[in-house]
Amino acid sequence: MKLIVLAAGYATRLYPLTLHRPKPLLTVGGQPMLNHVLRALAPVRGIEHAYIVTNARFADQFESWRQTWATRTPFPCTIVNDGTTDDANKRGAIGDIHFVLETQAVEDDLVVIAGDNLFSQPLEGFEDYCRKRSAPVLGVYDVGNLEQIKKYNAIETDQDGRITYFEEKPAHPRSTVTGIALYYYPRHTLPRIRQYIAEGNNPDQPGRLVQWMYPRVAFYTWRVPGLWFDIGSRETLEEADRIFHALNLQQA
Repeated sequence: MKLIVLAAGYATRLYPLTLHRPKPLLTVGGQPMLNHVLRALAPVRGIEHAYIVTNARFADQFESWRQTWATRTPFPCTIVNDGTTDDANKRGAIGDIHFVLETQAVEDDLVVIAGDNLFSQPLEGFEDYCRKRSAPVLGVYDVGNLEQIKKYNAIETDQDGRITYFEEKPAHPRSTVTGIALYYYPRHTLPRIRQYIAEGNNPDQPGRLVQWMYPRVAFYTWRVPGLWFDIGSRETLEEADRIFHALNLQQA
C-alpha cells in the first residue's frame, strides 16, 4: 500500500503566512502540520511508502523537512516535485494524484490525504474497514451545521455506507455529513483515475473524482474519529494550534 500526501497548493487564503512557506509545514502544536498528518495514519500498518507531492516553489523546503524528520515518520517518504510554480499553472489535486501514479510507477493500493487535514485522534480502524470493503472509501465527518456544509460537499449513503449522492459545494444541503480529503483507492480502481484525467475532467478538488466515480463503482464511507480540522483560514490554524498544544500536554 502506498500513501500520497497532497501538498502542492499555494494556500493564497493564508497569505502572508504561506507566501514563502507551504501550509503543511506551518507549525501546529509545536511541530510542522505534516507531522501530525502522518502520525494520524501511523495505525495504517500496510503503508510501505509515502509520496509527498508538492510544487517547484516549495520542494526544497519539503526536502529539508524530510531530512530533519525522516527517522521519526511512520514510513519512508519521497518528495515529488510536480513542476508547477503558482496558482496559474498548478496541476490540481487530482492532477497531482495522477502525476504521482505516472512518475513513481505506483500500481498498488493507495491512500490519499490532504496535507492540511488534521485529526485529534489516530485513524484506527481505517485500514481494516478499507480492506474489508475492497472498494474505494471516503473519510467523512459530521460538521453539525448545514451552512458550513455549503463550503464543502454533501453526501448521502445507504444502510451499508455506500454513497448514493454526492455534490460539491451544495446550495441546499440535506445532511451535515461531509466527505473530507481522506481516500482509499484499491489498485483495481487506479485505471479509473487515469480515465478521469484522460477524459479531460476537472483536475482540481479531489472530491470531484468521488463525484465522478461513485456512479461507476461502489464507493463507501468511513467516519473519522475525534475532531477534524480543515486548515483553510488563520482562525482554524490558531484553533488547531491551541488544541494540539493541549493534546501534547495531556500526553506528556
